[in-house]
Formats: sequence, structure tokens, C-alpha cells
Amino acid sequence: MKIASINVNGIRDAVDRGFLDWLAQQDADVVCVQNIKAKSFELGDHILYPEGYEGYFLDAEEDGFAGVGLYCRKIPKAIMYGLGFPQCDHEGRFLQADYDRFSIATFLMPDGSDQKAKQAFMDQYQEYLTKMSRKRREYIICGTWNIAHKTVDLANWSDNQLTSGFRPEERAWMDQVLGPTGFIDTFREINRDAGEYTWWPKLDQDVPRDRQEGWRIDYQLVGPNFRRHVVDAWIDKEATFSEFAPLIVEYDLAL
Repeated sequence: MKIASINVNGIRDAVDRGFLDWLAQQDADVVCVQNIKAKSFELGDHILYPEGYEGYFLDAEEDGFAGVGLYCRKIPKAIMYGLGFPQCDHEGRFLQADYDRFSIATFLMPDGSDQKAKQAFMDQYQEYLTKMSRKRREYIICGTWNIAHKTVDLANWSDNQLTSGFRPEERAWMDQVLGPTGFIDTFREINRDAGEYTWWPKLDQDVPRDRQEGWRIDYQLVGPNFRRHVVDAWIDKEATFSEFAPLIVEYDLAL
């Protein structure tokens, strides 16, 4: 099973830059997208239902803001829209597809432009993650968490310790999620190297991404029972239809 996650940062712009061509080449079972920045009813069928996929979307109430989506090859048994608290659901930040053996979610954390709002979201989301970790069902949570967990996860970390996305309280929150709460960072199960980023704040299209200063703020998290199913994980730095790069993980599981 191959799952890709990508923050498109505006799906219409991403389509103009080649997103659908990239999607057609991936042979992914599920593609999780974040930051749609559009109402799904405004999008054409070629975006909602690309060949081979069924699209599901949760829009933000505000125009041109947030929103998440799932492209699924196999139709899920159920779709869960939101998490039940207004900040998440009104802003279109969580969408989950349920299959027989596990669930796959697409997720978008607030970016921290309003730090109090981000902290409030983190507090409520932590409660939900704790409940998820206690269930018998397994989860794969994909998306932009807008937090670089360790110093290895961003360039110039020493200059960014008070920057949203690397503040001490945010990193401590990720310590909790990837520690006592029990979730696992699938990418770091495969790759421990520095310089592995998914977002470039000052993306320069004329300079290769591996020479630019980036952040790794996108994750696919799983429970401890799924650690053994992670086969491979990589960041597709060649995909340049967004300021973000797709994170792709392969699992030795079938939907």
C-alpha cells in the first residue's frame, strides 16, 4: 500500500502547475491533500474525481482558506468529517477514511499566525489523539502538522527557536504525541538524515531544493503496532507544484 501526503497550498494553482499529472504517475492507493483553499463545489470533476480516484473533501467555511481532501482508489467503508470541535471542523482540518483494518486521515494544523489559536487547537487535538491511541482500530494520520520536531528537522534551527513551528511548547507537544501518546513518525523509521525537508519558506525555483533552507513539518504518523508495516518512506523533492513536497510512505498492507 502506497500513501502520499501533500500540502497543495491552493489546489487550483497546484493543478495549473502539474498536480494532476503528478498524481497520475504515482500509483498511490490514497493521496491525502491539505490546504485546498477552495470550496469543493467550485472545483471541476477533473479535480474532484481524477481518473482512478474518488475524491472526498472537507471545506473551510472561510473562502480561500485551509480545507483538506482524500483521493482514494478503493472506496472507503465510511468517511468521518471533522473531529467535533469548531476550530477543526469549521476550518476544514481533518478528514478520515475508514477501511476494514484501519483508518487513513488527512490533517492540517493551524500555521501559528495566531499562536493562541494554534495552542488551543493542539490542546483539543491532543485529547482526540489520546482517545485514538486507546482504540483497537489502527490509524495512519497524514498531513501538515506545522511543527518541526527536532533540530535535525529544519535548517538554521538555532535562529528559529522562537519561530512558530519550532517553539519549545510546540516541540514539547510533539514529544508527547511521539512519546507517551504512542504515535510513530514513519519517515524517521526509515531515514534519520538531516536536510530532509517538506517545506521551503523562501522557495527559489532556480535553486535545487536540496540546497535551500527548509523545514520538515509534514508527517505520516501511525500507532506502535504499525511500526513493522513501514517498508519505505521518502520526500518527492522533484514535485514542484507547491512550496511543499509530497511525503510518500509504503506499507506492507492492503486496503
